[in-house]
Amino acid sequence: MTLLQHELTEFKTQAFQDNKFHEVSKQDLLGHWSLLFFYPADFTFVCPTELEDLATRYGDFQKVGCEIYSVSCDTEFVHKAWHEANEKINKIQFPMLADPTATLARDLDTYNESEGKAERGDFILSPEGKVVAYEVISSNVGRNADEILRRVQASQFVYEHGDQVCPAKWEPGEETIEPSLDLVGQL
Repeated sequence: MTLLQHELTEFKTQAFQDNKFHEVSKQDLLGHWSLLFFYPADFTFVCPTELEDLATRYGDFQKVGCEIYSVSCDTEFVHKAWHEANEKINKIQFPMLADPTATLARDLDTYNESEGKAERGDFILSPEGKVVAYEVISSNVGRNADEILRRVQASQFVYEHGDQVCPAKWEPGEETIEPSLDLVGQL
């Protein structure tokens, strides 16, 4: 079963951002591009390297109209404590969503029931709240913010130009492909 075009279900959860707690719901993810970035747990080993990488590129995601939401099954209180205790996590300006009931992790099929944690999954959502790209990988392998940003940009391009596709390693400004019968076997 694929999660492509899966529409995010209704949810409400707490987030830690800008040294405050606030509620985030499905409605907050609509009307713009979103990245739901799941990771196993706060106060771990690979997670801070990934989140610091995203924090470094946060401005680039914002420039293309994509909000980042990091998500773990920890509470907002644990997010706050981690933010205060770790210099890598202290750089984060995007919302850190608390998913202690695993509502979001289960909805996007990234919840590991036996461990009680989310797997490493990143989900790019269209402005309508539908999954247009996702990746779930082993919990011991970190992800790359540059590649996720490239996938956001490619997803945005094909969303706006439905008659074109982006080839491997496509970057904004590069040539795309307009599929046609004439190209079959030519690429």
